[in-house]
Amino acid sequence: MTDEIKRSVTIAGHRTSISLERPFWDALKELACSQKISANELVRRIDDERDGAGNLSSAVRVYVLAAFREKASCAVKP
Repeated sequence: MTDEIKRSVTIAGHRTSISLERPFWDALKELACSQKISANELVRRIDDERDGAGNLSSAVRVYVLAAFREKASCAVKP
């Protein structure tokens, strides 16, 4: 797996950093672009949805995975 890349994002007016592997950053940007929002805004929305539970980097990874599984034609539905 590739090394993690740490980037700063602004959420609710304060800066925080998250670490993701390059493929997750690329996928996050692709998802944000498809929604016509910035990657920072998408991270803010993911943060809102997790309601403070768990790690933000993990929440982003799970969101990206879920989004791409939903797009896959043979995704397994729970």
